[in-house]
Amino acid sequence: MSKVVHPFAHRLGILRDWRHRWFAEGAQYRENLKGDILLREFLMKELRGMYVGALEIERGKVLRIIVKTSRPGIIIGRSGEGSTKIKKSIETFLRKKGLPVPEIKLDIEEIRTPEANAAIVAYMIAEGLEKRLAFRRVLKQTIEKVMANRDVKGVRITLSGMLGGGSMSRTETLKKGQVPLQTIRADVDYARERAILPLGVIGVKVWIYKGEVFTNKNKDK
Repeated sequence: MSKVVHPFAHRLGILRDWRHRWFAEGAQYRENLKGDILLREFLMKELRGMYVGALEIERGKVLRIIVKTSRPGIIIGRSGEGSTKIKKSIETFLRKKGLPVPEIKLDIEEIRTPEANAAIVAYMIAEGLEKRLAFRRVLKQTIEKVMANRDVKGVRITLSGMLGGGSMSRTETLKKGQVPLQTIRADVDYARERAILPLGVIGVKVWIYKGEVFTNKNKDK
């Protein structure tokens, strides 16, 4: 049995909160789950290239979608035109899939330090590879950029696929600093991305370690 676990899922309820927050039972649960999966896939395609770091969905009386990005201006657009357009496209998509269309609230939050966000870093690498830049150069430059951030203690990047236009797929990994994956209190951000090239798809995996998190619990003796 492999001991590899998803760094985000491994820390749920300890350091991380769920990305989809709602409660339902029976048929309602199935409907909500199906809607969330389809909606996430649709939004990740729609918002590709807009440096989205995280996407969260909350359900209650209103369907609240929280988009965390390092470039909120691109999504919002002039006088909020972009966000209105996204809301309409979400409503159209839900109708097309035969899902209920509740009132939609779109919140766009800014990520202050994009170099410390694994999803944005993974997209930056994929973007560099799609521009046909040398993969080793992209790796080294990205790692230097990430490690320049004070919050980051370590970074690891893995590329898999037809690298450098080779006739056979291979895997390249570059690491700097420490990335302890076993310790649950270690704040490890993880993301996967795909770079679509003429020879095929190159997979990008990024781990960013931001130190250990200690919670102060005052116990009455």
